[in-house]
Amino acid sequence: MTKIFAHRGSAGTHPENTMIAFYEAERVGADGIELDVQLSKDGQIVVIHDETIDRTTDGTGWVKDFTYRELQQFNAVYKFADQYDVCRIPLLEEVLAWICSTTLLLNIELKNSLIAYETLEQKVIDMIRHYGLEDRIILSSFNHNSMALCRSLAPNIETALLYMESLYDPWKYVRVMRADGLHPYHRTVTEPFVRQARHYQIAIRPFTINQEPLMEKMFQYGVDAIFTDYPRNAKNIRENKKTP
Repeated sequence: MTKIFAHRGSAGTHPENTMIAFYEAERVGADGIELDVQLSKDGQIVVIHDETIDRTTDGTGWVKDFTYRELQQFNAVYKFADQYDVCRIPLLEEVLAWICSTTLLLNIELKNSLIAYETLEQKVIDMIRHYGLEDRIILSSFNHNSMALCRSLAPNIETALLYMESLYDPWKYVRVMRADGLHPYHRTVTEPFVRQARHYQIAIRPFTINQEPLMEKMFQYGVDAIFTDYPRNAKNIRENKKTP
């Protein structure tokens, strides 16, 4: 059965990459959560998508230029200010400590394509090991060099390659990268592609699947998982697709 990962939490209905978005994803029955990590000025692993805080908080500037304590001054309520009072940028450790008490899977996307956070891979892996969550984690990034490093640092933690455009001979590329999965932009995903992936035992998890007809198509294709901002809608559609 295709799994449902709540993209940045339940980002369509709650402030993205905040604890309340993650709590909501669990409440509505998502199979997993996807979030993004970067490093603060003082080396803390913070959960935020953009390299700047401009879009999702009431502040402005680069994540890397603030200490974690300084980042806590900003309200990450984003476009949901009329529904929620204050939401803070969480630490990855906060998420991991909570997720231990759930059955959720967790996809951690390393946001290190624009800024080379030199110690990000090791710090994230150390934190995962501290909480004993190796078998419930997928590490992903558009920075494939970073995924190769993660594979060498932690062979027992699953890695997946994010990409926007179709890859030439993706099955050979995945073998060379020693990755476990591909996370493609949904427009590059076809039914024959998914069949091939199954043959090569490569997990396919397309992003970001928000429209209901697209959800139906991906469930029909039998992809391993989808990333969606609307996990509740996706779960309803998946359950309605079950044959009697």
